[in-house]
Amino acid sequence: MTKLRLAIVGFGKIATTRHVPAIAASPDVELVAVVDPKAKSPDVPNFASLDALLLDGPDIDAVTLCTPPQVRSAQARLALAAGKHVMLEKPPGATVSEIAPLVAVAQAAKKTLFATWHSRCAPAVEPARKLLAERTIKSVTIIWKEDVRVWHPGQDWIFAPGGFGVFDPGINALSILTRILPRPVFVTRAELGFPANREAPIVVEMEMADATGLSIRTEFDFRQTGPQTWDIRIETDRGRLVLSGGGAKMSDGGNGVVDAMKEEYPTLYRDFVALTSKGECDVDLAPLQIVADAFLLGRRRTVEAFEF
Repeated sequence: MTKLRLAIVGFGKIATTRHVPAIAASPDVELVAVVDPKAKSPDVPNFASLDALLLDGPDIDAVTLCTPPQVRSAQARLALAAGKHVMLEKPPGATVSEIAPLVAVAQAAKKTLFATWHSRCAPAVEPARKLLAERTIKSVTIIWKEDVRVWHPGQDWIFAPGGFGVFDPGINALSILTRILPRPVFVTRAELGFPANREAPIVVEMEMADATGLSIRTEFDFRQTGPQTWDIRIETDRGRLVLSGGGAKMSDGGNGVVDAMKEEYPTLYRDFVALTSKGECDVDLAPLQIVADAFLLGRRRTVEAFEF
């Protein structure tokens, strides 16, 4: 089988620590170029822009867009117009409505548009989904708190309009939630704390429900220091089910069921290769829609100014 020749666009932390190792571990994908105006790879040709790559670069079959969400839509349109498959880091874009036109372009060209949700590939997610399908769910609590200075050091774009703020990690929790619950969920209340000097929230409290009235309470915070918390706690008719470590571990009624490390990004690339072989798209916008509704419905309050 011929390898998928791929370029990474946006060569920041997530690209270097997650995508590059995943590509290196994949027998079906080859990294042949990097696009970034500043960061460089010592291993493949580097280009300052996607236009430059498409004009003068090596032949590629696909691109992975690891740039901030504010610019991904334009880059995806450019890549699709050039006949390339496109993988989108999460979140897939800065808005919900910009994605549907990209799907239409990809489908017309029989190219793949893959909106990835890496946390859905964590090892406890599918076991949790199967267990919950057989239970009555009474309530859900999500506690997702991390240190932005550790995970996004100096990255001011994350607090700019369209940068998502604390929803950037929080959407990982929402991607798991919308995968493991049996019914769609929607926002009923939200309170978003914006630093006095920033344009995206640093702390969010949100309540959701489903059509049966299931209570879902969510706390996101980008100011956590020390141990980081990525937990989803689910009360059921057969006891408490807890996903921790961002979906790496699952405890069922105090009994450890899953406690393993699974490489999320190699799974994404296996799925991407399979999709490109058929020219199919995989674009689930449920997590992004929840974030959009939180901004639409949520009450805004001002909190202490934030500096990296």
